[in-house]
Amino acid sequence: MSLPRPTLQALEQAARRIGLNLDDATLRAYDQILQATFADYDQVDALIDQPPVVRYPRTPGVQPEDNPLGAWYVRSEIDGRPDGPLAGKRVVLKDNICLAGVPMMNGAATLRGYVPDQDATVVTRILDAGGRIVGKAHCEYFCVSGSSHTSAAGVVRNPRNPDHSAGGSSSGVAALVGAGEADMAIGTDQGGSVRIPAAYSGIYGMKPTHGLVPYSGIMPIEMTLDHAGPMTANVADNALLLDVIAGSDGLDPRQQQLPPARPSYQAALGLPAKGLRIGVVSEGFGWHNSDPVVDEAVREAARRLAGLGTEVVELSIALHRQGHAIWTPIAVEGTTQQMKGYNYGTNWKGLYVTGLMQAQRHWRDHADEFPHDVKTCLLAGEYFHARYGGQYYGKAQNLARRLRQAYDQALAGVDLLLMPTVPMRAPRLIGGAAEPGVFVTRALEMNANTAPFDVTGHPAMSVPCALRDGLPVGMMLVGRYFDESTIYRAAHAFEQSFDWTAL
Repeated sequence: MSLPRPTLQALEQAARRIGLNLDDATLRAYDQILQATFADYDQVDALIDQPPVVRYPRTPGVQPEDNPLGAWYVRSEIDGRPDGPLAGKRVVLKDNICLAGVPMMNGAATLRGYVPDQDATVVTRILDAGGRIVGKAHCEYFCVSGSSHTSAAGVVRNPRNPDHSAGGSSSGVAALVGAGEADMAIGTDQGGSVRIPAAYSGIYGMKPTHGLVPYSGIMPIEMTLDHAGPMTANVADNALLLDVIAGSDGLDPRQQQLPPARPSYQAALGLPAKGLRIGVVSEGFGWHNSDPVVDEAVREAARRLAGLGTEVVELSIALHRQGHAIWTPIAVEGTTQQMKGYNYGTNWKGLYVTGLMQAQRHWRDHADEFPHDVKTCLLAGEYFHARYGGQYYGKAQNLARRLRQAYDQALAGVDLLLMPTVPMRAPRLIGGAAEPGVFVTRALEMNANTAPFDVTGHPAMSVPCALRDGLPVGMMLVGRYFDESTIYRAAHAFEQSFDWTAL
């Protein structure tokens, strides 16, 4: 069956969108020339795509009525192999991860009704390892917010105090793991979206080295910032889940830098912290919105690590203070351009989820429905990219190499960097009716320390280290490229030595 051919009027409109002004004779000539191109599109349309095979049976699941934290989107039970390293583990997925046959909305009203026809690579690996996927958890609208008030489905509540934010954008999975309704989860992180909700909700969130975990089958935001990683109630489960999901799948171009072999992350558990050298980054403290209680709690955690035999030193990385600024053009322009390509864009080889591209095709028709944080991000991205031809996106990507070098130079003298994950404890929730300035500030106020490591790709983990007035405090440990093992070594030693809820 042939695809509909464009009318001459439709061709003229397409020409004008790219700056071409064609007279009638030229337009008709071009229409004839393009018949061969249209015929090639007919052939591609007739060919059968080969998405990854869906191997484990499932049902669409149900949207639960009992959902006190507002965290569940769909509850389901999908059993993998009868045995394996994840046997008995309940795993929940952030709702930007494709799970075939199960609805996915990525926090956005525009995607309601979309049902993926394929599994993300991480889904297949979890099921192959014997895990039970128990459902999908709400996330923030298109994953733009670091707080939990922007989803089209409503707010997600903190498992420690339901009047407070659970963090974002992996809000639902953090709340469910924190509440004990799942053992482990997969979140995604482009500006801190694994680590922020982990810090707010009092769980362990690992953003691995960029590319270590395949992003295939997960709705992207910006390819150079996209990370997926484990979120768990303890360090051992975090290392276990990373062992399962890490490694090349041959479908994700983000994985070009993977080393030929990787260690078992579980092997790092139980190794003594003694002998590690940890650098407390002074620029990670004392932000304009830092809570002194958080800064002091994290410094006290560093002193506790020193008591376990680590050498803790204060160090300066001056460029860290500009890390968030370097991240901003990449995030706002990259996100806007990728969204204009229906969130997949072009010019890369790998797995395209064409059904999702189709579902996203008419997002502009609904842009007025977007929350303020998404609108302002898209507005800034469109303005700067059009006004300056993408030069500031390019300059920020160039500066990203300098930022990575600054961290690498520091990590040449220490094993880990340490700072607060976020400068504050979880704030009180606000609603969708908040005025724009408050709405956007609350969505983006907390990622000064997290966002730079999405730019550079270094592995970074939020470790709960204290409880203040019933709200968790997160300590972030940052390691060398592909050295997640050292992070787990230090995090596990801290966890086993101290009850953070009593600190």
